[in-house]
Amino acid sequence: MDQDGTRPVLIVGAGPTGLTTALLLARFGVACTVVDRHVGIHPLPRAVHLDDEAVRILQRAGVADAFARISRRATGLRLLDANLRPFAEFRRDRPVGDHGHPESNLFDQPDLERILRAEVARQPLVELREGVEVTSVRPSDLLVELREACSGAARRVRAEAILGCDGADSTIRPAIGSRFRDLRFTERWFVLDVRCERPLPGWGGVDQVCDPRRAATFLPLAGDRYRWEFRMHPGETASELARPERLAKLTARWVTPGSGLEVLRAAEYTFRARITNRWRHGRVLLLGDAAHLTPPFIGQGLCAGLRDAHNLAWKLAAVLGGADDDVLLDSYQAERAPHAEAVIRGAVRVGRAMTGGQDIAAALRRPATGLLLRVPGVRAAAQRGIATLYAPGPLVDRRRHRRDLSGTHCPQPTVLVDGHASRLDDVLGDGYTLLAAGPVPPALRARAQGLRAPVLQLRPTPEAAGRVHDYGQLDDGGHLRAWLAGGRACAALLRPDRIVLATAPQSH
Repeated sequence: MDQDGTRPVLIVGAGPTGLTTALLLARFGVACTVVDRHVGIHPLPRAVHLDDEAVRILQRAGVADAFARISRRATGLRLLDANLRPFAEFRRDRPVGDHGHPESNLFDQPDLERILRAEVARQPLVELREGVEVTSVRPSDLLVELREACSGAARRVRAEAILGCDGADSTIRPAIGSRFRDLRFTERWFVLDVRCERPLPGWGGVDQVCDPRRAATFLPLAGDRYRWEFRMHPGETASELARPERLAKLTARWVTPGSGLEVLRAAEYTFRARITNRWRHGRVLLLGDAAHLTPPFIGQGLCAGLRDAHNLAWKLAAVLGGADDDVLLDSYQAERAPHAEAVIRGAVRVGRAMTGGQDIAAALRRPATGLLLRVPGVRAAAQRGIATLYAPGPLVDRRRHRRDLSGTHCPQPTVLVDGHASRLDDVLGDGYTLLAAGPVPPALRARAQGLRAPVLQLRPTPEAAGRVHDYGQLDDGGHLRAWLAGGRACAALLRPDRIVLATAPQSH
């Protein structure tokens, strides 16, 4: 610590990405100070969707069960025509997905921030300071100037690492010479958050209305909360659209008179698609909206920020413990930037399908897209487009074939430990792990030993008695054996973030 008590890692921004990063670092024994220029939780909803991979990250941060209590499982995404008739559907309605949680979850961001702050308050390694603004950063020597909003008092602190989780208007991004690259999507949308006395009809999922006259999104959130997003016409203002008669007209296709709507927020937002050219300068790094901005059409904005946190936390902890800075920290942008850009471009494609013009070509393109997306293989390929797949590098081996597991996530089934059901991540701990369905080749076993990775042998049958023995045998009902077999592997070496570093091929 320096003289004013700041912890080794300074996290700028106390939104969900910053708080989750702090909680993940605390799991690795790294002390953090989180600063934010605002005081308290922003009271209005912003992010409203997380997928099962993102909830798995919240599990690592210690708040998944609390999140389940403030969220609602959604059934997926539909694309509707101007008459609200579905022409394409992406079902994500399994009660438990590959990551051990519901595949699609709707919530209010203030509720999520509340449970994250409660967990931070229980962590002695994390300190939250509100009403503190960063006025300057010197990346070369990790020197930061802070100013107290109330008193105006200023101080300098020196950190061992600085993480910019401070959003689209980040003060850290320009300090490291980073600039946004525009991915050519900018649209003005009117966002309406309401509470409704009577439940509104729906199918339980999100509707994207692909009407070129007025594209819209309808999301039934947790409890009695709902959200609409409407594309704004040139010259329109949020204050104009927020008038009661205009709101009634905009929502008439969903809401009957007397439903008892209470407007919580009615505001204009500009949806942008951007990604930074530089995510790191030394030990100053960007995460979340400070590094990338995505339109919300596939609900991946906050998911991307949590993936950043999950990818970086264990690497930064290793660096602060003496590991090589460049190998680990360079891999952060190398792995996250291509995936973040792929997700942004996927959201842009959906956005353009919603608002793709009124000409004959656009009118033909929408039903053709619907027919194409009814083909299971095409639909599955579209959904795989947002799944994490990291390219080969220092922390991911080159893939031997198309189905190789390297660079992908290990799934998270329920496992039996001493007769009690647990999620896999809660059993594996926080380091590397080698999962094996049989004898492990000496080369991979040696790599695991060098990384201090325990070897967990998978039980061959689900009928075996359920417990993890001292010699490391794991009963998961055969799910991980099937996953390894699908990747033509007999063993997989997992990183702390559950990404597969390397595999050993099946013997023939």
